[in-house]
Amino acid sequence: MVPMALLGIEIAIRGDALLKRFQLLRNVGQYASVSAGAQIPLSTLTLIYGENGRGKTTISSVLRSLGTGDPSHVLERHRLGAAHPPHIVLAFAGGVTAQFQNGVWSAPMPRFAIFDDAFIAANVCSGVEVEAGHRQNLHELILGAQGVTLNAALQGHVARIEEHNRALTLKANAIPAPARGSLNVDDFCALAADPDIEASITTAERNLAAARSADAIRQQASFAPITLPIFEADGIAALLARTLPDLEAEAAAQVRVQLRSLGRGGETWVSDGMTRIAGASVKREHEACPFCAQDLDGSPLIAHYRAFFSQAYDGLKLAITATGQGINTTHGGEVPAAFERAVRIAAQWRTFWNEFTDVPEVEVDTAAVLRAWTRCTRGGPDVAARQGVIAT
Repeated sequence: MVPMALLGIEIAIRGDALLKRFQLLRNVGQYASVSAGAQIPLSTLTLIYGENGRGKTTISSVLRSLGTGDPSHVLERHRLGAAHPPHIVLAFAGGVTAQFQNGVWSAPMPRFAIFDDAFIAANVCSGVEVEAGHRQNLHELILGAQGVTLNAALQGHVARIEEHNRALTLKANAIPAPARGSLNVDDFCALAADPDIEASITTAERNLAAARSADAIRQQASFAPITLPIFEADGIAALLARTLPDLEAEAAAQVRVQLRSLGRGGETWVSDGMTRIAGASVKREHEACPFCAQDLDGSPLIAHYRAFFSQAYDGLKLAITATGQGINTTHGGEVPAAFERAVRIAAQWRTFWNEFTDVPEVEVDTAAVLRAWTRCTRGGPDVAARQGVIAT
């Protein structure tokens, strides 16, 4: 049995568009050059039947091209091997003809509506595969070229809306849910811009860090003051300003020169000798040297010795010595190291607390402080000059 198929053409499309004859089908589909159809009149309902591959679908494509004005439906069926392009002549009631030549229709007929396999594939479904789009189209059945055109425009709008919604969804998904908190996307996007957002974020991060480090904060000691031992400058200045009326700087310098000339232990020997003058002068009319019994009245150095080894001067020397020892005790030993350690600990605590609040930098030039400290405790040239009058 030869497969057969039917093609039903409803040609009663208002009286003025009644298709009467296919006058010419040339170089299109199965038709090389067919004009015999000009003698076959078409009625209100015409059934065309024949074996598969005999040109029924070609006739549907010709009529679809005539109804839509789209020449591609004809051109894509250009007969293989034909030297010339398709040429079609259709006769209508009232002596009207429509001719397809050189790739265009002379008079398109937009009132044609073709319902064939192409229409089914585009609007319902075709084949054995039923896709989501086909299932959607099962709910639509649109008649007429104008309706199909409007539906195509509608589907274009729908596609653009869906694309817009997909873009919105992508942008909404780009905002992490934890960042939005309890806000939906629209409310989150409607939030007013904060010009100090960076400072606010820093504050929030510090507060969060403080909350997470509550135990460490409770155990962290507060800043301890960085102090230096006090130099009693007024007291030292007052001590250095003390003088003895009978001891001048020149006389004291002479005594020191004399004592240095005696060598080691000379000061002790002279001091002991000064206590023996009284014994050596017993039964004499003048003071005598305890060593050689010479008269000491004419010796200018004896008066200087008496002032140098007097109790007042001894007290002054003892006070200066005690002050120096006090400075060494207060400012020496581990005291400088403790100061440097206190500055270092303060810098470490600043690093800890700066995670939770603004803390100024600990900017202490410990090297400069220690250099000045050393000059004050060990004495520089200026200190030596001030102490020179009463130094031993």
